[in-house]
Amino acid sequence: MRSSRFAFAILLVAAASAAFLQASGQKPAPRPGLVAGVDLARLAEVDRVIDQAIADRQLPGAVLLVGRGQQVVFQKAYGRRAVAPSVEAMTLDTIFDMASVTKVVATTTSVMILLQEGRIRLNDRVASFIPDFGRYGKGEITVRHLLTHVSGLRPDVDLGEPWVGYEKAIALAAEEVPTTAPGERFVYSDINFFLLGEIVARVSGMPLDRFARERIFLPLGMKDTTFNPPDALRPRIAPTQLCTPYGWPCDGPDQIMLRGMVHDPTARRMGGVAGHAGLFSTAADLARYCRMVLSGGRLDGARVLSPLTVLKMTSPASPASHFSVRSLGWDIDTSYSSNRGELLPVGSFGHTGFTGTSLWIDPLTETFVVFLSNRVHPDGKGDVTPLRARVATVVAAALERVPDAANVRQRAWTGTDFGAAGTVPTRDDAPAGRTLSGIDALRANNFAPLQGKRVGLVTNHTGLSRTGESTIDVLAAAKGLTLVALFSPEHGIRGTLDDKVAASADEKTGLPIHSLYGETRRPTDQMLDGIDTLVIDLQDVGVRFYTYITTMAYVMEEAAKRKIGVVVLDRVNPIGGVQIEGPIVDEGELAFTAYMPMPIRHGLTMGELATLFNAERKIGADLTVVKLEHWTRDAWFEDTGLPWVNPSPNMRNMVAASLYPGVGAIEASNISVGRGTDTPFEQIGAPWIDGPALAAELNRRNLPGVRFYPVRFTPASSRFAGDACQGVFIVVTDRARLRPVRLGIELAVALFRLHPDAFDVERVGRLFGADTVRRIRLGLEASEIAASWSRAEARWRAMRAAHLLYR
Repeated sequence: MRSSRFAFAILLVAAASAAFLQASGQKPAPRPGLVAGVDLARLAEVDRVIDQAIADRQLPGAVLLVGRGQQVVFQKAYGRRAVAPSVEAMTLDTIFDMASVTKVVATTTSVMILLQEGRIRLNDRVASFIPDFGRYGKGEITVRHLLTHVSGLRPDVDLGEPWVGYEKAIALAAEEVPTTAPGERFVYSDINFFLLGEIVARVSGMPLDRFARERIFLPLGMKDTTFNPPDALRPRIAPTQLCTPYGWPCDGPDQIMLRGMVHDPTARRMGGVAGHAGLFSTAADLARYCRMVLSGGRLDGARVLSPLTVLKMTSPASPASHFSVRSLGWDIDTSYSSNRGELLPVGSFGHTGFTGTSLWIDPLTETFVVFLSNRVHPDGKGDVTPLRARVATVVAAALERVPDAANVRQRAWTGTDFGAAGTVPTRDDAPAGRTLSGIDALRANNFAPLQGKRVGLVTNHTGLSRTGESTIDVLAAAKGLTLVALFSPEHGIRGTLDDKVAASADEKTGLPIHSLYGETRRPTDQMLDGIDTLVIDLQDVGVRFYTYITTMAYVMEEAAKRKIGVVVLDRVNPIGGVQIEGPIVDEGELAFTAYMPMPIRHGLTMGELATLFNAERKIGADLTVVKLEHWTRDAWFEDTGLPWVNPSPNMRNMVAASLYPGVGAIEASNISVGRGTDTPFEQIGAPWIDGPALAAELNRRNLPGVRFYPVRFTPASSRFAGDACQGVFIVVTDRARLRPVRLGIELAVALFRLHPDAFDVERVGRLFGADTVRRIRLGLEASEIAASWSRAEARWRAMRAAHLLYR
């Protein structure tokens, strides 16, 4: 219903626009400075905006082209095409590496041509074209899922291994294990689109570059648009970045300045022709493409798409419940839509490219904006995300004669078909905010798995119901079962201890509290005497070395030996259940902080870990997991509506929890991680650290989602208690982009480089593993070390797929 309403609205807009532009005798006389309804004096403000960004070194140069209807009303070159190895002025005919704009101009358009010819259907399964792809639960993924980025596939294949070849990339995609079921979650993925490029090749019988050239670029007169541009065009091509031939990131020996060779590392390894990247083009050629779209698929007598195909391609196609909205291939309203600016109406569409390119098209005002830059030149540090938004806003502000029907498309976007309350779906409409933990679900089911049982409870202060009652009290008062003993993990039953935990008795119930973090870390025969079932209710923080998960595993092992049942009351992973990150320690390095070989950030709940441990370590426990209700893998803790309780004394908020996988991983070395201060895990320091030098070194790395500033602090307890420390405070600027384990290895590498004699790098191996220490000592870049984890991460992802309880 939503799509049909939207399509009808577009037709109304088109009719209104045509009537407005063509009504005879109604056009006012053009005033000076007004071309095609664009106020050129207002539009000139873009000069200031772009020149300032160039001065701020956000990009070396750019080409901007603005069109209205079938007319180009503004085009200008700014700054420089190249600054290294020599300086070159930007020109209007500069050819740019389009990066992900390839997805829409080449790949989506090719798919839609085959669709209108009846050779592809949106609901066709990908495995019907690429049979090997159907393994590991991917059989239900369709062409539509790929086009709208809801396939459940990861953003990209692993680049840590030295693979090369187009066919190898397709084989790697076939080996992918979905992170979610198709249609459940929007994850922007290059894998989706190089698979679409392969489908185009298999259906049409010619590779994507040839199909796009013959069916799109040549008919439209896009004379400078191509994959793998010939050497003759090289002088006009904007260079991107110094990079190794196949590496990513671009650090390392044998670097060359990429010029005419695609910047995207996966497309580069695929030979330069891929459905997600690889296209090169100019502003003039892209203007011809935009004119084709605005005129319903036809340009200068050449028809590429039918009018209804264009309408289908550019109408919302995401699942109705999704917060992020895409059309087929194109972006409409997601976190990637900043290049729409502040004024162009929601419902217009476009796309961006990593190298600094973008298109935005608005059928209502018949406006298109082509902004092309090589912001990654020369060192990959430029950023045009804010600039593209400002440029689009200035362009929109310069539009005159906007049709009176301007509110039609907006009404279609916010109409009653979009949500139960007649509004665009938001996160508030989703199940988030009413998550039930295992104890709440258990009580709602009248404690069914525990009826008639004598129960031992492994818990601590984190075992709380949604209403704030302790699991101890809930089970003690429950009818049909008998709570006979309590078991305490590290930090004690109240979560306040940072040392060994002594056995004691619970003041309220009088029950004995057996310590599993004292003289023994496993329950003994004496502790388990008279118990039928062991219940586990503990809050993990999503990290391999958090000891609660090992305690759970040891309890399961001892229960299995004695034929005692185990019930795990599940709790959310507070840092989400999607991201997996970090090295896997060897079997010989297993300890209480590493129960089994697994990445540092494991991406599972306690219940899922219990299921995996039981199967993969062959524990053989009689296991029941009482599942969460209303929780999805991409939820952070604050999305659940559950109260935060410090899982351990220094885990005081979600900022600390977000940083802990990396900061905690290097804590065994001779540094303070802020224990004994107000902000543990948000800062690191030591008396021997040069704080300003460390902050400068880390900020130079431009790590996503995080910045650093020098700090001094004196811990009141723990390591360096009473000693003045220098170090850095860690500011999380974008938690979604933060990779905390990568942050941890960056900290270790920087400390070793700046203070090789003072930093005890060997002790980093306690949690990171000996191989990581070896690589640090060899002088490898943190990026190279992180890339070495990819194979192990992929193995873990494949293993855990069989044990996921939530999507």
